Amino acid sequence: MTPPLVPPADLVDLGPLLGAHARVDTPLLGVDLTAAPADVGRLARIAGESDRILVGVGEPGPGWGALVGALALTLVPVGCDGGPELVGVDDPAAALAGLHAAAEANPQAATVLAGLLRWTAELPVRAALDAESFAYSTLLGGPEFRAWLARRGPRPLPPPADEPVRVARAGRVLHLTLNRPERRNAYGRQVRDALVDALDLALLDPAVERVVIDGAGPAFCAGGDLDEFGTAPDLATAHLIRTRAGAARPVHALRDRVEVRLHGPCVGAGIEVPAFAGRVVAAPDTTVRLPEVGMGLIPGAGGTVSLPRRIGRWRTLHLALSGMPCDAATALRWGLVDAVAEQCQAGAHEP
Repeated sequence: MTPPLVPPADLVDLGPLLGAHARVDTPLLGVDLTAAPADVGRLARIAGESDRILVGVGEPGPGWGALVGALALTLVPVGCDGGPELVGVDDPAAALAGLHAAAEANPQAATVLAGLLRWTAELPVRAALDAESFAYSTLLGGPEFRAWLARRGPRPLPPPADEPVRVARAGRVLHLTLNRPERRNAYGRQVRDALVDALDLALLDPAVERVVIDGAGPAFCAGGDLDEFGTAPDLATAHLIRTRAGAARPVHALRDRVEVRLHGPCVGAGIEVPAFAGRVVAAPDTTVRLPEVGMGLIPGAGGTVSLPRRIGRWRTLHLALSGMPCDAATALRWGLVDAVAEQCQAGAHEP
């Protein structure tokens, strides 16, 4: 299906988002920014209030700034992405088609995510984490996630681990290593709980001046453990576990003392939690990816809070809606990581 591409003037009358049987009708539209600007202030107000995901297409010329800021994101040719509202791609039309297909496949998750990113940027971090989790729990009960679970099929729970996180103290440095390499350090219950317990040590002991977090094996963290998805006893309990027992809050609280060292594929929680840290260093082989929309969900480990505070809501939405990997060089240029350095894997060097 060819994604809709409309001139900016057509934004004044897009019609309701919900069609028959409360189904989302055309969740995403492309907005052609190649025309000469006119009535930009009014169009920007309309775009900022729209329930649809409005994606600009083409390098905006002078005068389009207010509208570009109000859109969900703008696709431009590589090398023209000089601001956080802009995403440089090889082929803007093809990239729009990919985003359109993702939104059509999971329109509830896509529209909830785009709306959430707009308003949580103004909230304090703890409140924004609650808002993300409320939205996540809503989608857990929705048809898109149920369809993903059905496609995945039944899975056994992960086996127990003796030491899911290695903890080492050297003077004033606390070194934490995610230690389930056989599962690519998936952010399952055991890793999450052990990591939070270790972070509590630093919260309780001001003598810990530095916390270094890395991962053993081929990847820092491959995201949530898919074998555990859909196993929470109820949606309210799932919300409390995500927010009160997750690592986002303590990493944010300790951010001035925390350095996270990424390597390999960093998926979902594997970038959402690190992005709260004051310093993130990536190995050259690092890639980051947010796949949750394809599962009928949104980032749920804090990614709608941590990533926008580093790279803006526009590029966060692109990562989450496209599901495409972002390499270390792009992550550095955007500010998602603070440095790219060799030997970020656990055991490569001492903190």
